[in-house]
Amino acid sequence: MARYSQNWNETVYKRYIYEGRGQGTGLDYKPWLTVRDFPSLGMVSRVKGQITGRVYHLMSSLETSLFYLLDWSENVLDIREQYPLLEIGKAIEIAERAKIRYPYDAKSGFPYVMTCDFYVETANVATAISVKPSSELTKMRVREKLEIERRYWTSKGVRWELVTEHEINYVKARNIEWLSQSCDLSNFGLEAERQTMCISFLLSSCTSFTDSFGEIFDALENRFDLSNGMGLNIYKHLVYHKIIALDVDKPIDFSLFGRNVVTTVS
Repeated sequence: MARYSQNWNETVYKRYIYEGRGQGTGLDYKPWLTVRDFPSLGMVSRVKGQITGRVYHLMSSLETSLFYLLDWSENVLDIREQYPLLEIGKAIEIAERAKIRYPYDAKSGFPYVMTCDFYVETANVATAISVKPSSELTKMRVREKLEIERRYWTSKGVRWELVTEHEINYVKARNIEWLSQSCDLSNFGLEAERQTMCISFLLSSCTSFTDSFGEIFDALENRFDLSNGMGLNIYKHLVYHKIIALDVDKPIDFSLFGRNVVTTVS
């Protein structure tokens, strides 16, 4: 559970509820906490997701890495970050039964709304995920709050998982992040009609297996009068949207873009 950077009281709680925080699904979901609530944290980030098309508010580099992995998965239908344990009374009761001190604001005395880092839905199951560096798990208070979360979600029939850096495939996460830089070709000033023509040309060239990527990219850029590097951006775009297949579990060998390789078109 992230610490609130502003005063917390019943008035703020009611405002969050009125704003729809922690409510909705997919594109319409609003996280309970946003990066604007934590201006002092250095590792916060805002990332546009592929599954929902929504901008996600991520509070650490560890959360960001896990998000890229979740967002890439074909099994995941929805991801909701900073998802609240909104039934405060239930959470407090669980804490009391476990003889754990529930977190209250020291000044107002109003109970905090705890959050899990991600609430993930697939076709078969919902999972609440808490993300913590393994070094944090040595702290008793951290473990107590995690236990409240675990019992809360278990009582609601929701699977709960704890993820540390040891469960993250950083090679895959970094590859996906690199590919995501080209998720929207309009950001490079490439209008829709030219995008269609460029993509068609690149897909046709990739399936021929006769030229290296470097040669294909050069031909694409010359044919459509594109700036240097746009060939690679279009290729990254197609891989990110899984139109061209690339093994993202392994380190990407950038030298491949200068010699013959075989790629597959989905």
